[in-house]
Amino acid sequence: MIPDNDPKPPPFGAFAPTPAQAAIIALAHRSRLKRGAFRPWLSRLINRIRPGPVDVNYHGAAFRLHHQASATECGALFYPEYNLEELDFLRAHTPAGGVFVDVGANVGTYAMVLARHVGTSGKVIAIEPHPVTFGRLTFNHAASTLTQVRLVAAAAAASDGELMMLTDSQNLAASHVVTGDADGHTIRVAALTLQRILDEAAVHHVDTLKIDVEGYEDRVLIGFFARAPESLWPRAVVIEHLSRKEWQNDCIADMQSRGYAEAGRNRSNTMLVRGS
Repeated sequence: MIPDNDPKPPPFGAFAPTPAQAAIIALAHRSRLKRGAFRPWLSRLINRIRPGPVDVNYHGAAFRLHHQASATECGALFYPEYNLEELDFLRAHTPAGGVFVDVGANVGTYAMVLARHVGTSGKVIAIEPHPVTFGRLTFNHAASTLTQVRLVAAAAAASDGELMMLTDSQNLAASHVVTGDADGHTIRVAALTLQRILDEAAVHHVDTLKIDVEGYEDRVLIGFFARAPESLWPRAVVIEHLSRKEWQNDCIADMQSRGYAEAGRNRSNTMLVRGS
């Protein structure tokens, strides 16, 4: 297995699926095995064939997926429709040449797909604080050769400074900001307000935004909407609500008070559109 911190990882394609791995992935794609309950078992199976990541194309972008301990990467590998409802919503509200902001970009399964959609005249801001995940995002970005993506190695936050993140060893995608004592491996990461991130990227308007920061969404969004000019308010937003019990304030209600309306909802995410 190639470590995530390898300064010169093998080029994309070095971990193309073996014939046996490809057969298992294809079986999952065309059967009920792609569902969540089966994906960890499939991950263990193809890891027994050859340990390590797998290089694949996902929605037209290149990804090295470390599927063994990341629910996001495992989902993208085995489930072609993973987050498809949310991706279709964002694409419908983002024009060619538009601007998409991905808060909690993970390995880029939203950012790289939307980058292909906006094209070279558009812009994608991909914000990811965890250093291991950011390394994977950086690799996928380079492998996909998408020059319209700006990567930001920081946490979007209520104020500039630093935050502590707790690493989830069983599911790296669930690593999250902690504000008090925590059991487990914590790391210190840079923190920037969303408005500062957009200003430094010379972004003057935002078409769409997706945010998935494991219960810290309210700290990012409420201050942003309170202080940022309305020209920076996105036209449409996808927000993960699975960890809303961790919110100090209801950021969806705050957005609705500012003219956003719910346009859709599924098990994981709420989709909102700003009124004209």
